[in-house]
Amino acid sequence: MTALRPGTELILLQLFANIVLGVLMISMTVIIHTFGLIGVTRAMGWVTDRIRLAGHRSHLLAMNTVVIGVFAVLTAEVWLWALCYRLLGFITDFPTALYFATITFSTVGYGDVVPAVEWRMLAALEGVNGFVLIGWSTAYLVAAGMRVGPFRSGEHF
Repeated sequence: MTALRPGTELILLQLFANIVLGVLMISMTVIIHTFGLIGVTRAMGWVTDRIRLAGHRSHLLAMNTVVIGVFAVLTAEVWLWALCYRLLGFITDFPTALYFATITFSTVGYGDVVPAVEWRMLAALEGVNGFVLIGWSTAYLVAAGMRVGPFRSGEHF
């Protein structure tokens, strides 16, 4: 059996901690997203049932409700990541943690704020998480646009 280089065990332990915490964070954001989209759907129905223009549901109001709702759900998820970074202490203040979480979640990644070396994999997992959840949100918006919004299957494409 070959011996590990000095420091390799620590690196592997840090990587394992990143993956475990990343999976926990991803699981929490998926739960938020699931229940958030259910809430957005219900809110959109509630709003469009009560506010009618010329006696009909407003497609514009329905889509606006959905977009604002999806934005609120994604915002909650970004704030959760920012809180995680702040609690880990590798970003010293919450506004910077929120900025870093936002640019990482959205996969913009300017690079002006970078995580400590031992937490880089966690930040990478946030980027993948954001990519998936933003994609899920896009699919939800397309479905909403076809169901209640101004688009109908085959009309505009």
